[in-house]
Amino acid sequence: MSQLRTFIVEDSPVIRESLIATLEELVPVKVIGTAEDETHAVEWLTEPKNHADLVIVDIFLKAGSGLGVLRAVHAMAEHRNLVVLSNYATKDMRRKCLELGAHKVFDKSNEIDALIQYCSELASGEPITSTRGSLS
Repeated sequence: MSQLRTFIVEDSPVIRESLIATLEELVPVKVIGTAEDETHAVEWLTEPKNHADLVIVDIFLKAGSGLGVLRAVHAMAEHRNLVVLSNYATKDMRRKCLELGAHKVFDKSNEIDALIQYCSELASGEPITSTRGSLS
């Protein structure tokens, strides 16, 4: 299993630190950067020297939104696995995020295990088998 270089866009310090600790303990993830708002996330992600295998984005941020981050990253030529982790994972929001290039959308309140499974599958290099985080 390879280690996933991961960038997290989350404005809550408590959630961000808890997510980092959980992911780094349970799956081969190395968090290489974080941002609390759209501007700083897009600046870091569009800097050519910065590379992340996985980008985890919340929708509601300190300033701007995760949708703007998705738009910016999706427009880049470099392939990155984009996932959304939000308390606002309604069917309509899931659809919008997937249209903007997110591979999966997970609900913070009840799909953390599915996010962990997704990260494990991604790190293993095997095909993603989980349907959680999709529209279905």
